[in-house]
Amino acid sequence: MFNWAQSFADWLIYSVFGITKHTKSGDALNFFVFDTIKIFILLAAVTFLMGIINSYFPIDKVRAFLTKRKWYGLDYFVASFFGTITPFCSCSSVPLFVGFVKGGIPLGVTLAFLISSPLVDAVTVAIFFGMFGLRITLIYVISGIILSMVAGYILSKMKLESLLTDWVKELLKNKQVADDNADEKQLGFFKRIPAIIKEAAGIIKGVSLYIFIGIAVGGLMHGFIPTGFFEAYISKSNPFAVPIAVIIGVPMYSNTAGILPIMQVLVEKGIPLGTVIAFSMAVVGLSIPEGLLLKKVMSIKMLMIFYAVVAICIIISGYLFNLIM
Repeated sequence: MFNWAQSFADWLIYSVFGITKHTKSGDALNFFVFDTIKIFILLAAVTFLMGIINSYFPIDKVRAFLTKRKWYGLDYFVASFFGTITPFCSCSSVPLFVGFVKGGIPLGVTLAFLISSPLVDAVTVAIFFGMFGLRITLIYVISGIILSMVAGYILSKMKLESLLTDWVKELLKNKQVADDNADEKQLGFFKRIPAIIKEAAGIIKGVSLYIFIGIAVGGLMHGFIPTGFFEAYISKSNPFAVPIAVIIGVPMYSNTAGILPIMQVLVEKGIPLGTVIAFSMAVVGLSIPEGLLLKKVMSIKMLMIFYAVVAICIIISGYLFNLIM
């Protein structure tokens, strides 16, 4: 599918720039050019497609959909699934959290959505498919949904409502489900296109820096770091490789689109896929910046419990991935 992009990268780096093949700088620059083209094409296409879907099914409808029906436990799956088709990152965590809780959605279900949304969004799926193929992408998506469901359910059973911040408790006194926007329902498809393009452009602009940084780091790792470097610390033979990868990932901050190029290089360097995915999930779902944002709605104790439960679920998921792959 992207053979033309690889040919262009080869021509640009080796012919135009005159850099010798199979050198550290040549491999790093070739990786950067090829992955930049591939990722941004996938990003543009999927973001526009998801903009169309979200235009007809915005977040208020998700909230209303979850509150107006009895789900008999399936609401955790529904919330986690909706998280995979909504392009929200950790920067949206506070307004999403408040909107869902004010709408009457149970706390555990809200947290399931909050966990799945940055882990398994549509952009991630598209780029993941381009890098790792259909089988691994499906396993990643299914594991991300199950992880979100299990973590949300466990957190719901811990009855954490009393550990919400006073600010959230005050908001809950007057909670109500938002009404659907009647004017938006009347808009035809072609009238929605400008808003969809504007939203897609905003998303691309918002993630571009992270993607460039991720590709650049991935290119440097691809060209300059020897294969055995990572195997010494997080190889399959190390029984603590998965938790070490999670601990390394927490201080970092990126969305999944930005971390995927680094994941690709780690896999190429021989690191087990489960360990790499656990690292990615920790970066995206348990970053320190996200914790600082969530501090607005969660007390320190609740935040620590949230991080601990999600981290344990990620570690278990990483080990299971390594067993089945």
